[in-house]
Amino acid sequence: MADETTTPPAQAAPRAPEEKPAAPKYKTRKPKQRACDEKDAKGKLCAGHLKRWFDYPADVQAVVGKDAEIYRCEFCKTIYRPDPKQQPNSYTVRY
Repeated sequence: MADETTTPPAQAAPRAPEEKPAAPKYKTRKPKQRACDEKDAKGKLCAGHLKRWFDYPADVQAVVGKDAEIYRCEFCKTIYRPDPKQQPNSYTVRY
């Protein structure tokens, strides 16, 4: 037989330490705003739909307060506080 060279078994690549997700941005919603106005590093507009966020985590609750009407962008996850000049929609979406 020909000389066979044996290769050591492939070892698993070392894992990088898990990075924590970046802290979300908090912005105030403009009157009647329905789409995200956040720009990325290249200057491209996100334009994701702002969705009402009912069950937000405790760290967000510490920033915005309890039972606040919070909206979050579906793409970039920016959190929008309610517009102080606009009446809350809480009574129209409770059914």
